[in-house]
Amino acid sequence: MTTNRQLLLPYALPYLAYVGIALIPLSLLGQPFNYLCRLAVVPLLLFWAWRWYCPLTGPRSLPGSIATGAAAGLVGLLLWLALLAPFVHPDEASPWTLLAFLLRLLSAGLVVPLFEELMMRGFVFRLVFQWNQARRTGQPDPLHVALDHRSINEVTPGSWSWPAVIGSTLAFTSGHVVTEWPAAIAYGLLMAWLAIRRQDLIACITAHAVTNISLALFVYATDSWHFW
Repeated sequence: MTTNRQLLLPYALPYLAYVGIALIPLSLLGQPFNYLCRLAVVPLLLFWAWRWYCPLTGPRSLPGSIATGAAAGLVGLLLWLALLAPFVHPDEASPWTLLAFLLRLLSAGLVVPLFEELMMRGFVFRLVFQWNQARRTGQPDPLHVALDHRSINEVTPGSWSWPAVIGSTLAFTSGHVVTEWPAAIAYGLLMAWLAIRRQDLIACITAHAVTNISLALFVYATDSWHFW
């Protein structure tokens, strides 16, 4: 059995690489080249780590999960816009160049949904679920049990607990700027519900992709760059 401690690096590395590249100052790495680096590095890491990942599909039908995910993604877009609007202003942002926009669209639509859902709803959600199980059964060190004596691959699809929902949502929210926290909390809860409802990750990945792509198209079509 591959323990959760051993699985931590394969799940976290694509996420950390994406964030690390994003933090490089624009003076050192311009916007287009920054996104080119993300599009080159992160898929390679995902390819390397794929053997350790849990299945994306579950017991429910694939078309049903894709359709449900697409619908949830549009709901997520509306939630994101409504909850972010009070904290942003049109004067705070300027238009992106077409090249930078297209590269970010590719990144946000194809790469981010995959590694972020694998990390948040695939790993963190299930790890916290197993920690809570160990805690409830009276284990003296439930975190040690969850990390070194459990594997998230043992978790039955659709299994959940409130600590798992809250923990994965907070982890997801922490990856966003403060002004996005209300929207990120709502979106994290929506993705947790979707993972429980559909008992797979493909619905969450589809939803995340639909939200990110539709947000990008909305921003570009309406010149609402402050939402991006």
